[in-house]
Amino acid sequence: MCMFAGTLPATRLAVTGFDPFFLTFARAAIAGFSGLLVIALTKRRLPPRSLWLECFFAAFFTVVCFPLSAGLAMVTLPAAHGGVVLGVLPLATAIAAAIFAHERPSIGFWLVGVTGASIVLTFVYRQGGGGFSIGDLFLLGTVISGAIGYTLSARLTAHMPGWEVISWQVAIYLPISLPTTLLMWPADIASISLLPWLGLGYVSLVSQYTAFFVFNAALAMGGIARVGQIMLLQPFVIVGLALPVNKEPIQIDTILFAAAVVATVLIGQRMKVTRR
Repeated sequence: MCMFAGTLPATRLAVTGFDPFFLTFARAAIAGFSGLLVIALTKRRLPPRSLWLECFFAAFFTVVCFPLSAGLAMVTLPAAHGGVVLGVLPLATAIAAAIFAHERPSIGFWLVGVTGASIVLTFVYRQGGGGFSIGDLFLLGTVISGAIGYTLSARLTAHMPGWEVISWQVAIYLPISLPTTLLMWPADIASISLLPWLGLGYVSLVSQYTAFFVFNAALAMGGIARVGQIMLLQPFVIVGLALPVNKEPIQIDTILFAAAVVATVLIGQRMKVTRR
């Protein structure tokens, strides 16, 4: 969770120098080379053909859709704002787990999840001056992409370790991400300052790759819906990172809403979730 919490602040840094579309494919290419290297060094065999399609679709959401929607959102929205909105991700993940992984959260779990989501939507509405911006719509796409991507990745951990799942996901998109990165290469790349490069490095090597090592493993051990609830803690961490990383002032209402969302985690973790 802490590794993923750095994603929006790092993305916010990166889009100050890079186009969101270039950023999406560049981070995928860097992660793809890393995954290919790990696969080669560990001498892993190709996954069974029966898993190729699922691996491809899981990667579509984790490697393309999630990063692109997050990048587009961070062009116009503060990282702290985006962090609180991502508080709805655990509820979306629980829904995806019920649809794709046959998990059955209890009524109490759903009530807590809906409460957390309602808190997030209230925050967005207040921050938007009584409405929702285009950036919030991109954040909604981020939430949906993350929920589906996490769930499909967790399904794959029944057949291979979590680190291998993400390694294959980023590797299979390398034939797409690498040429696209070269085609979209910025003409003024030499003038881009250090901070966007640091942001690109973080989202490539941590957010897009190594963070999934532990997250996929946790989803496999604890269940998608229950472990996904831990991500409700993300808003609080992102708000804390936004001040030193993005120089965003921390507003008291942001802290209060983040704290309210975090409180739902402590309750949600006690609710029953059955796994078929």
